[in-house]
Amino acid sequence: MHLEVPAVSLPAALPAAGPSPSPSPSESPALTVPTFQDAHETATNAASWVEQNWSTWLAIGLKILLILVIAAVLRGVVRRAITKVIDRMARTAQAVDGTALGGLLVNAERRRQRSQAIGSVLRSVTSFLIMGTAALMVLSTFEINLAPLLASAGVAGVAIGFGARNLVTDFLSGVFMILEDQYGVGDSIDAGVAAGEVIEVGLRVTKLRGANGEIWYVRNGEIKRIGNLSQGWATAGVDVTVRTDEDLDKVKATLDEVAERMSKEEPWNELLWSPIEVLGLDSVLIDSMVVRVTAKTMPGKSVTVERELRWRVKRAFDAAGIRIVGDATAPAEEAPAADPTAGISAPSAFASTTSPQSLAASPIPPQSLSK
Repeated sequence: MHLEVPAVSLPAALPAAGPSPSPSPSESPALTVPTFQDAHETATNAASWVEQNWSTWLAIGLKILLILVIAAVLRGVVRRAITKVIDRMARTAQAVDGTALGGLLVNAERRRQRSQAIGSVLRSVTSFLIMGTAALMVLSTFEINLAPLLASAGVAGVAIGFGARNLVTDFLSGVFMILEDQYGVGDSIDAGVAAGEVIEVGLRVTKLRGANGEIWYVRNGEIKRIGNLSQGWATAGVDVTVRTDEDLDKVKATLDEVAERMSKEEPWNELLWSPIEVLGLDSVLIDSMVVRVTAKTMPGKSVTVERELRWRVKRAFDAAGIRIVGDATAPAEEAPAADPTAGISAPSAFASTTSPQSLAASPIPPQSLSK
């Protein structure tokens, strides 16, 4: 017996066998290579985009360049004008230096330093304002919204102002102190919180050298009043106290002789800016009288002149036989008489042999034992 198998074609058998297996991961799809036409289209699009925007870029660049040039030129002109004004102030100070008015003011070196400090502060402020404004204008050229930036800067400025108000106060006080020339390096001042010689003046802190060599750091905002002992002139005053029975004409003649001799000797003739004057009796007490002697001196030299004047007056009075006495003093209080009973002790109950205390404290006599 013979069996016939039907013939099946291969395409009909493949679907019956199920879907074909997917390609393995190692197999990669074919890369698409750009054609010359694609490159030509890309270059054409880029060229058209540049052609459409090059005018905008050029306008922005020229605007930024113009802003920077104007800012640089304006900054240079303003700084040069400030320098000329400061130089004119220095020349005016040098012209006045040799006159009588210049002697009443501070010296030329001090005025030169002050002028330089003022010029430096003004130039710094000018540069900050001009360049800051130019930077904001450049940012606005790029169509950047400056409102959030300015608002943030305003809020930050308010916060910093509240947090550092003492620092701002110190800075502003230092600026006005320099501008008004209230004091300078080498001046002797009384700042209220401290007194001494100025060794450094800053926009925030002033350094003082005290009488004992200590250095005081005084914040400019804490200085409420300033007494400058080095501007203008100083006054040297000496009070000479003599007995009431001394001859006033002799005393005055001796003082005039001392004053005339001191005014002609070096270096006192340079330190004294006016003749030494005997003003007369300043006060009259029961057993003494005070004669006042005064003179105008170079700033900061009054103490030196006073010491030398006292030295010369004492030697001249000793040679003339004039006695110098001190101020009237209160009479010394007499010591109270000694109490004769102070060395005697207080009475005691044990002093009497018949007192109960003495009998209780006396020893018991020994008694014989009976057999």
